[in-house]
Amino acid sequence: MSRAILFVLIGLLTAPVFADEADVVDVEAHRSGQTWSFDVTVRHADTGWDHYADKWDVVAPDGTVLATRTLYHPHVNEQPFTRSLGGVAIPDGIDTVTLRAHDSVHGYGGAELQVSLRR
Repeated sequence: MSRAILFVLIGLLTAPVFADEADVVDVEAHRSGQTWSFDVTVRHADTGWDHYADKWDVVAPDGTVLATRTLYHPHVNEQPFTRSLGGVAIPDGIDTVTLRAHDSVHGYGGAELQVSLRR
């Protein structure tokens, strides 16, 4: 084995593990009167306070953020995790929303899910 290949292999085996972007992996939407509730499951390899999934958003088709669920602490030992947000007002005429997650290092960029809203 050449030295170059050996150094690459050693580097790969000893490199620290970094979390990628936060992914939304499941969503349940429920209408309650004039508002909606969302149960959103997020997957992110939280490493602690320095790098964790710190919020998720409900986004209209035009990009308007309709609601945000702030996540106040890392979920290192709870992956994936589900958190809920109720009382979300969805304007008339919007029949789909996108759920996206955010992490404290990368920001947005992970997997998003679109949900059809049945009125």
